[in-house]
Amino acid sequence: MITLSIHSSLEAIEFLAAITTKLAENGISVNAVSAYYNDHLFVSVENVDRAFQLLLEMSHSTDGK
Repeated sequence: MITLSIHSSLEAIEFLAAITTKLAENGISVNAVSAYYNDHLFVSVENVDRAFQLLLEMSHSTDGK
């Protein structure tokens, strides 16, 4: 489980959609769960390192891609 430790609105579906799309484009299946304060991403153990790398790249990108 990867927890996205930013407080996002439950209505901010574009945020989670962008993340799950990026992971899917890189062959990583994800089950996303939106909770009240955080979003959680469940990825297979063999994909955790690559998923973290992609999320880090996205966090440094100015266009969110």
